[in-house]
Amino acid sequence: MRTTRITSYRRALLLAAGLGLALVPPLHVSDTARAQNAPTPPPAAPSPVDPTADLQRRRNETRGELEVLTKTMKISGDRTAAIEKNIAEIRKNTTDIRQALIESAARRKSLETKIFDSEKKITELKLKEDGIRTSLRGRRAVLAEVLAALQRMGRNPPPALLVTPDDALASVRSAILLGAVVPGMRHEADKLVADLQSLASLQASAMTEKTNVSNTIAASLEEDRRMDLLLAENEKLNKRNTADLDAERRRSEELAGRATTLENLIQSFEGEIASVRDAIDRARAEEERQRMMSDAEREKAKQLAQSGVPDKNRIAPAYAFSSLRQKLELPVAGDVLRWFGDADGTGHSARGITVASNAGAVVTAPADGLVVFAGAFRSYGQMIILNAGDGYHLVLTGMDEVNARQGKFVFAGEPIAVMGEKRVASATALALETDRPTLYIEFRKDGTPVDSKPWWTSKETGRARNDS
Repeated sequence: MRTTRITSYRRALLLAAGLGLALVPPLHVSDTARAQNAPTPPPAAPSPVDPTADLQRRRNETRGELEVLTKTMKISGDRTAAIEKNIAEIRKNTTDIRQALIESAARRKSLETKIFDSEKKITELKLKEDGIRTSLRGRRAVLAEVLAALQRMGRNPPPALLVTPDDALASVRSAILLGAVVPGMRHEADKLVADLQSLASLQASAMTEKTNVSNTIAASLEEDRRMDLLLAENEKLNKRNTADLDAERRRSEELAGRATTLENLIQSFEGEIASVRDAIDRARAEEERQRMMSDAEREKAKQLAQSGVPDKNRIAPAYAFSSLRQKLELPVAGDVLRWFGDADGTGHSARGITVASNAGAVVTAPADGLVVFAGAFRSYGQMIILNAGDGYHLVLTGMDEVNARQGKFVFAGEPIAVMGEKRVASATALALETDRPTLYIEFRKDGTPVDSKPWWTSKETGRARNDS
């Protein structure tokens, strides 16, 4: 009987010891009745907690831990050699290198999404663990009395009725007292066991998730290295005369300094930068050729495009931009903090969307397009403008490093930039309650900003809370 009565107590103590919890203070209880009748001090009223602020604090802590982990991890020499060997085996032509870049960027974005999801999951587990610990702290006085009474019972069991006649009265008194107090103690002990088991389960889940995210970060670092090598090879294949590049760069800086609006910038670059103007002329000629195709040729081209392997040597978009609704993926892995039409914090409506990402995230081209501009522009910071055809231009700002070059035609999914460590202070990131890197994306049709939401895949269009 005594063993049955203290089973919950023993389980609770074992779990508490395993979790490193000090739930029972030094005992000063002389007997069971004193434990039952001792006045219970009222628990201190917990200070109100702002759930949003608590979530943000925990999210920042988790992100900081993962960033430290990323910086301390290194690729082994064997893995580096294997990656370099793999790059060396790729045929050194533009088509193969660019295809390898697109595939590398897709893998890297997938890994970044997994890291992003792990960050959220670890944060949620920490919040649940905090909730249980807060509950245990709030019930500390009650739990201490219950465990003290059970411990006392274990050390000094009530006298047996038939041992000696002198023990009869004590046995009756103990039986009456135990009948009154044991059910309540057992209930509290069972609750304690359940809470401690939940706490242990949460800690085990958090440890598993941290192991998973460590493996994901290691894979992401390897993919980063692969992409760096591929970008270097791609740059070698596309090297132009240094004098021409320098002259065009000076002209670009002059035009960017004179332009006062995005519309001015686009018009001046498409009209006055030779590489951009020539590329647009070639793209228009290609579009005209496509319009002149027979129905059979057009159907064949459509089937090829729908098969997912459009011509990698193309110089014009594989699809009309107006036909790509609900088919584009966000250029960067992250949460959408602000949509087109939302208040932008300055009394106006946002003319694009803002996505919060993680440090060093890769940015890919959302669609085929010609790079009209790549560089710094006024208060926008680093900017890339793509001519996607059909009168559409895609504007991306907030990156730290730009890998695209003016006059170059890029494919959907091709890496074109990298996010920085922190949010770039710019005109498009005003009033954002986050210090995470943010990418601003604006779609323009014939010079007028339009809502980009209809173009993103359904998985990209869920509104994210500004919880970062």
